[in-house]
Amino acid sequence: MRGSATGTPDAEALELTPDERAVLAGERGEVLRRAMASVVRYGETFDARRLVAIEGAPHLVTSFGTGTMKPFFAMLDELIAAGARSERPFTVNPRPVDRASVRYGLADRVALRLLYGEQKRYERQLAALGLRDGDAFTCTCYLPEIGNTPARDAVLAWSESSAVVFANSALGARTNRNAAGIDLLCNVLGEAPEFGLLTDGGRRATWLVDVRTQALPEAQLLGSAVGQRVVDGVPYITGLDRWLGPAGDDATVAYLKDMGAAAASNGAVGLFHVEGVTPEARDAGRELLADGASRYVTDDGELERVLRAYPVVWARPDAAPELCFIGCPHLTSGQLAGWTERALDALLDAGRPRLAVETYLCAAPQVQAAFRSGHGATHAAAVRAGLRFTSLCPLMFMSNPLARRRAVVTTSAKLRTYTTARYFRDADVLPVLVSGTVEAAPS
Repeated sequence: MRGSATGTPDAEALELTPDERAVLAGERGEVLRRAMASVVRYGETFDARRLVAIEGAPHLVTSFGTGTMKPFFAMLDELIAAGARSERPFTVNPRPVDRASVRYGLADRVALRLLYGEQKRYERQLAALGLRDGDAFTCTCYLPEIGNTPARDAVLAWSESSAVVFANSALGARTNRNAAGIDLLCNVLGEAPEFGLLTDGGRRATWLVDVRTQALPEAQLLGSAVGQRVVDGVPYITGLDRWLGPAGDDATVAYLKDMGAAAASNGAVGLFHVEGVTPEARDAGRELLADGASRYVTDDGELERVLRAYPVVWARPDAAPELCFIGCPHLTSGQLAGWTERALDALLDAGRPRLAVETYLCAAPQVQAAFRSGHGATHAAAVRAGLRFTSLCPLMFMSNPLARRRAVVTTSAKLRTYTTARYFRDADVLPVLVSGTVEAAPS
């Protein structure tokens, strides 16, 4: 890290404006000086040339109040005491607990109280720093119901991996996959270091991914395969435009959301281009490919290989499934309606009144409200059939050590990657939920 012998960043390392130099010199107070010093050091680490103005509303990755984050909470208190605040109201990732909608046993409640005991304090801090409102908790802030949808080419400082990759890819906005905490500091200052995915060169594709499947591949599975192969590269994906519509279509939004989240968690993808679909690919086509780009051919056999390689890490591999989470990232309105209808149809076909596995559909509060308003009868029937609706983060739920002992199934490649949940494709999970046995899934 470049800087002076005293630890203060060298103002010459970045091309700082007079106003930025003044903040770094402490002319707007010690707290903002330290905030600017942190952001400058961060930019120096990645050879940023300058800071650029943030043009879209913030979204923060850190949504949970755990006692291990006391230094972070202390920093927030210092920012609040100094009168610092995000330049724009922000959204934040889902809450770790939803006592109104999720059934917790006594042991779970005790464990969660210990794990997230600082939640109320943390949410008070977020409100003081610019949280938009009490329902601004979701990983899909960019959906129209939530309204934190950045414009194309808008510079952001986000850090939630699934939101970063969607904003960059499906919307054509520009954000790096920033570190937690740095996202807030950048948005308090209103500036972010210019490097990586904020630059034209950083958005060039380093991989050509040729999809040769017989039908539209499972989004989560394709994303997982791509992430595992390209790691932190930028893939240019061909072959999907046979099935996908414009990037703003609800079904396409859902597909790109899930594929991107899987690629970001099974690798470290922050941007992908889909030929004929995503904004930059529609405009520039294969001119986005960098010289010497690698190639990855993905067919049905390759995706089956990736699926079969997923380990079963339940405490008891032969256990009956106890719990299911669908919606990591949170579901779109179309997905919420689709899952309820398919679950009800599966029960009707099986002649059963209720699901055999406790099943949660995870979506933003605003998406749930829109679904209840437009599909009231379906929602009521789904609740009677055992479906439960929540806006919590299933990954945070699974961080409870007690939850790791349970046999949890999911359709999320991201949740599978970070927890002990067992992955099933969308069509394969319904027989499991109806029957309560893993053996009911197609082989």
